[in-house]
Amino acid sequence: MPRAFRFAVQSFSASSAAEWRERARRVEDLGYSALHLADHLAGPGEVADATQHPVQDLAAVPAIAMAAEATTTLRVGCRVFCIDYRRPALLAKEAATLDLLSEGRLELGLGAGWLRAEYDAIGAEFDSPGERIERLADVVGFVRAHMSGEPLDWEGPHVSVHGYAGRPLPVQRPCPPLMIGGGGRRVLSLAAREADIVSFNFNNRSGVLGADGILSGTADATQEKVGWVRHAAGPRFAELELEIGAYFTFVGPAGDAAAEGMAAAFGLSVPEMRAHPHGLFGSVDAVSDELCRRRELYGISYVTVPDSAIDAFAPVVARLAGS
Repeated sequence: MPRAFRFAVQSFSASSAAEWRERARRVEDLGYSALHLADHLAGPGEVADATQHPVQDLAAVPAIAMAAEATTTLRVGCRVFCIDYRRPALLAKEAATLDLLSEGRLELGLGAGWLRAEYDAIGAEFDSPGERIERLADVVGFVRAHMSGEPLDWEGPHVSVHGYAGRPLPVQRPCPPLMIGGGGRRVLSLAAREADIVSFNFNNRSGVLGADGILSGTADATQEKVGWVRHAAGPRFAELELEIGAYFTFVGPAGDAAAEGMAAAFGLSVPEMRAHPHGLFGSVDAVSDELCRRRELYGISYVTVPDSAIDAFAPVVARLAGS
């Protein structure tokens, strides 16, 4: 029996508190399951220009808190927190506080970081992928220990915390649902072993958004990634929720032209672009059918769209959410 569909929106910016509250309420009213932030620090300038990454105006934690305050059922979170931007103890305490104050609506996304130019811009050390993923594993274990409320005596390869018990206790016990995201085998294998939600992304080894990353997320590549997760998860695979970001979502008349233009830009055929798991192109019927096909093929039932698609994608949410 496949998992029921859930849908989320990912947002980066708002020009005012009123706009942000209204967006959160609209996402909730339209039937989306969650509103996610990303976790990036750089505003306009050389970093955004060099990496092609969208500018993020909002800091994740206060924006998540405000979205929760403005809504009643909407789940909130970050897709995903970069573990290198905060001390692990601070991240765990903030996450527990967000879960408490949202009355149990936090989805806790964690990632190893990838945007090298942003690390450089803020003076953070950008370690090898292996070391960053090893650190992520340590942070995941520590966060779970912090959420337990028991006295902390954590001495890992990258995290050392002793002498107090984690507070506050989260509403969701023993821990808010944990999402781990990435595009390489090592991080997805970690997600398979430790996460509740496995988030499929591009393999951003190049440190910029571009053709290399997009081609790492094709239909064949995603099938391989699901295989890595299935192998690493073993018997717990059936318990996992599989999520993906549909970054290129064009529902309506513009869908055909978007698919054709992107196919040409990335050296794919139009059918390959239409089947790209990070894209959705076409009418409400076509997009709905494609999502059902992908759920059957990959097991992916949780789909996140950009905030630019909130209204156009809403009829798909109305048709498929919960089914």
